[in-house]
Amino acid sequence: MHILRLITFAILALATTARAEPVADTWDLSRIYPDIGAWEADARRVEELGEKVAACAGHLGDSAGRLRQCLDDYYEARRLLDRVSSYASMKYDENTKVPESQELDQRAGLLSTALAERTSFLAPEVLAIGKARIDGFLHQEPGLRRYRHNLDDILRLAPHTLGQEAEGVIASAGLVTSAPSDLYGILANADLPWPTIELSDGTRVRLDQSGYTRLRGDGDRALRKRVFETFWGKWREYERTFGLALYSQIKRDIFYARVRRYPSALAAALGRNKVPEQVYRTLLEQTNANLDTLHRYFRLRARMLGLDRIRYYDIYPPLVQGQPRVSIEDAKAHVLEAVKPLGPGYVEVMRKGFGDRWMDVYPRPGKRSGAYMNGGIYDLHPFVLMNFNDDYESLSTLAHEWGHALHSYLANRAQPYNLADYPIFLAEIASTFNEELLLEHMLDQARDDQERLFYLGSALEQLRGTFFRQAMFAEFELGIHEAVEAGQSLSGKRLDELYLDILRRYHGHDQGVAEIDDLYAVEWAYIPHFYYNFYVYQYATSIAASSLLARRVLDGEPGARERYLGVLEAGGSDYPYEILRKAGVDLASPEPYQALVARMNRIMDAIEEILARGGGKPPAS
Repeated sequence: MHILRLITFAILALATTARAEPVADTWDLSRIYPDIGAWEADARRVEELGEKVAACAGHLGDSAGRLRQCLDDYYEARRLLDRVSSYASMKYDENTKVPESQELDQRAGLLSTALAERTSFLAPEVLAIGKARIDGFLHQEPGLRRYRHNLDDILRLAPHTLGQEAEGVIASAGLVTSAPSDLYGILANADLPWPTIELSDGTRVRLDQSGYTRLRGDGDRALRKRVFETFWGKWREYERTFGLALYSQIKRDIFYARVRRYPSALAAALGRNKVPEQVYRTLLEQTNANLDTLHRYFRLRARMLGLDRIRYYDIYPPLVQGQPRVSIEDAKAHVLEAVKPLGPGYVEVMRKGFGDRWMDVYPRPGKRSGAYMNGGIYDLHPFVLMNFNDDYESLSTLAHEWGHALHSYLANRAQPYNLADYPIFLAEIASTFNEELLLEHMLDQARDDQERLFYLGSALEQLRGTFFRQAMFAEFELGIHEAVEAGQSLSGKRLDELYLDILRRYHGHDQGVAEIDDLYAVEWAYIPHFYYNFYVYQYATSIAASSLLARRVLDGEPGARERYLGVLEAGGSDYPYEILRKAGVDLASPEPYQALVARMNRIMDAIEEILARGGGKPPAS
């Protein structure tokens, strides 16, 4: 799907407290369409263009000119579809209680499905034409050359594309192969009978996923222990069902890999964006080679919490209590100051976006929770949805989402529409890069050691969660796929055994670093990303890449800023691994991962220096 709607992985649903909201703090969707009539006109145009493209079926190979015209019409239909879909989804998200907005969003979905059906012949027909004739067409027709990368991307998949009848069967299989993730979704989010837990003031809290997330970092250690035992105990009751769902998902992934003639499910998943398998394996090798850094963090956490050894329920409390309060205007000023190393052009685009209603700022009844960036309106500008709560977490989210926004802004202006969109493999680099710049800025202006400890602790937890935890998930995901590919079956109990082994190794259980009880082996059942077919590794590779790129920029390395901005401007003009290599980052080599580990150790060095001079006050545990 071309529309970029990146829901921040680390940001959970935020509060939806109503407040008086100035118009300046809402986004202006009227710039997309002044009224519903204008939306309807573009929707009709998408349908008309879809019909024109459908008429190209069987004729793409007639001439170079015919192929160019058909692709022109196709990408124009896609551009307009992105526009009408973005408008509809954002209109719905600003108030999900408005039925007319929901209907508009549903209509956009139907329009997208219809266009996909009408144009589904394109890739098979390009393959049938063959590389030799396509190369000849590209030589004959200069206007066709803008689509060279798109055509090459289709042609490279020829060994993994079947005949028309077989492709039809595979497409039809989609009606049933979504069952494992559907089962997980309905059980994990709707049907699981959540327990309740009583707080010290007598309040009873429903311990669903939201309640668990809210209470797992509570300052009362006894409460955290009860929360973990109660929450994970409920998941353990359903491990057989979740085990069947995940085992079925793995078999689905392997089915698709085998029918498309890939040697493994991993190769099939990485092949979509031509990511070398060595990237995945180097990530895991480097993560395991540097677990001592993660263990150092856990020991430091234990020290700051006043514990001899942490338990799994001691992972989430903040190292320093008292999250700094930040207004939206101060947050904007902080982010603008933080991104100055990227140059005045970058800063001015962000400043314009902040002041020109590109963003919907505050929570309110009916508004979608969380945060995201929509960069799908190619010839306008990105839009950002926030639920700003006047705290440091909101400030960090602001920097994160505007990293995405500037990525889309720069790519959309540097590339033609068909090459502007970029994959998730690159997307999280821009967001985490901005978070690192923000940390450096906040440390520079911190008033005292207590405030510095808060920022440093927040950064450490981000690195743990985004790099080490996601790499742990990636190792588990690869292990269970390889087990099934080797002919093994997986029950919920067996998944527990495999996950517990990895969980304990990452947390230094046998070395006395962190104690992991048997109960927490069922955590695998909680992770929805295991149904996304080798997705989570990209969070870890992205933050490793951004750590290397940001360090070069902050160190003033000649050309570093230009190379980084070149990554953003490249969009989808090449395969993402190659875009990064051109910028001097090879994710199949140890260097990016070592840069991240070095960053984490620098942060811990700074914390230990503060503690050595008696700065900071540890939170209650």
